[in-house]
Amino acid sequence: MDGNLGKRTAAMAAGIAIIGLSVGFYRLSGFGVDAFTCMNLGISGFLNVGFGSWQLIVNAVILIAVFFLCRECIGAGTIVNMICVGYEADFLCWLAQDVVRVDMILPMRIGALIFGCLFAGLGVALYMAAGMGTAPYDSTAVVLEKITRGRLPFQYARVCTDATAVAVGIIFCLAAENSLWQIVGIGTICNACLNGPLIQFFRSHICEPLLTGKK
Repeated sequence: MDGNLGKRTAAMAAGIAIIGLSVGFYRLSGFGVDAFTCMNLGISGFLNVGFGSWQLIVNAVILIAVFFLCRECIGAGTIVNMICVGYEADFLCWLAQDVVRVDMILPMRIGALIFGCLFAGLGVALYMAAGMGTAPYDSTAVVLEKITRGRLPFQYARVCTDATAVAVGIIFCLAAENSLWQIVGIGTICNACLNGPLIQFFRSHICEPLLTGKK
């Protein structure tokens, strides 16, 4: 990986911060959350565990599997991501709903959804391009691409893992008899279908050229 350590570290930190914002925006939009958050909200609601804490637990479990299947995905960015993103999303929602008390009218909800979609792809692409480790969940698509020996490219592998995460979230949400529409909606579908291609686009056309200086 070309580029100095300071530049890559800044890209990694910025990418992870953007991912946390994207998760928060998805939740504030009320149109459903991203796929991984859908799964974690569904399970954490079923178990009555805080979202940030449950996401940390799930990331730790996935990390163990990634350690054996794709060790090169693990780095500083892996640890920072798995610890910070869930809590950052919790903080953003608390700030908007309990402190500022934003009234999320429809145009604002649509805007939050758009920002959530774009930030989800940009954030992952930015910190993956930094080459300082990949979040456990994001690594699952890399592992799937590796297992299929490239026959299932990353962007399509990501669609598969996102669709699976949504299915798991729905099952646990229904089992807990919680409102399904709090975690699943048009935003969830957009994320599951578009996030992989968006990550690949931002990574190839913006993030990697920005960090390496190569077009």
